[in-house]
Amino acid sequence: MSEKIRVKRKLIIEGLLTVFIAVTPILHYWWKYLPETAQISFLGVEFTSNGFENVGHAFYYYLLKLVPLLLLIIWFVTCKHWWYHAILIPIAMYSFQFYSVLAYDSDAIDENEILYVIAVTMVVVPIVYFIRVKLVDKHVHGIDLDAMNTELQILKEKEELRKEREKLEERQHSLSKKM
Repeated sequence: MSEKIRVKRKLIIEGLLTVFIAVTPILHYWWKYLPETAQISFLGVEFTSNGFENVGHAFYYYLLKLVPLLLLIIWFVTCKHWWYHAILIPIAMYSFQFYSVLAYDSDAIDENEILYVIAVTMVVVPIVYFIRVKLVDKHVHGIDLDAMNTELQILKEKEELRKEREKLEERQHSLSKKM
């Protein structure tokens, strides 16, 4: 019974994601249908032009950053490939750009965010490269690090046993000389 519920829940979530992805072009051009005023009220929430010419232009910049950001987040969450952490780089870029558009206080948009993205890139790229090296070693070169560690441990134990046996033989040899 719980398996059916889990399958239904998964189908509903995947269906909603599919509908959202299909609607994103409409969402992206939604700004064209807003009135050219300095302020608009929607569901009790006041939206202002936020320093832009009008509310339509403000939403143009918001949606220009928000739609790709949401699509990238969906891709990151649903991706099953080993390199999915690399998607964090454009997610970070769009996040910083979206924040700069929301906190609009100058005429410069999309100019200084590269500095923040470089910092994120410096963290993400080594992680992705480390994962890649591990996978290439294991699947391409056939190197299994866990098996190698186990084998090394066995060799160390054999060496310790060999040394112990040599000590016992020396003791036995010295005892046989004494008698």
